[in-house]
Amino acid sequence: MTVLIGYLPAPEGKAALEVGFREAHVRGTDAIVITSPRKGAPDVITKLNEQAREDILAVAEKHNVQARIEQPTHEDDLVGTFNEFAAEHGCDLIVIGLRKRSAIGKFILGSQAQRILLEADVPVLTAKA
Repeated sequence: MTVLIGYLPAPEGKAALEVGFREAHVRGTDAIVITSPRKGAPDVITKLNEQAREDILAVAEKHNVQARIEQPTHEDDLVGTFNEFAAEHGCDLIVIGLRKRSAIGKFILGSQAQRILLEADVPVLTAKA
């Protein structure tokens, strides 16, 4: 099986990489890192340049884990994208980073992480920076 790591270039994303690759090593499996830019939206934040890709793969190598990076685009349903990707690639765990937000912030803006936790078809492990 495979560990699926949701990544954005932020401290929470780096925490997800560390935890995800550590978990993949313990399980004796590989990992897929996904950053998923929204279709039609500016993707400056989520598109990885070559240096960022190399940095991610260096973290995987540090943990002795084979990894690849995928960047599927999604519509409004990021959770659906995670679920489809996990099923298609035989992933048995999703790892995501969490950032601290107030209850009001979650209410007004929603929370993709919360939706992933509640709606994912496989277990979800979270990491905090």
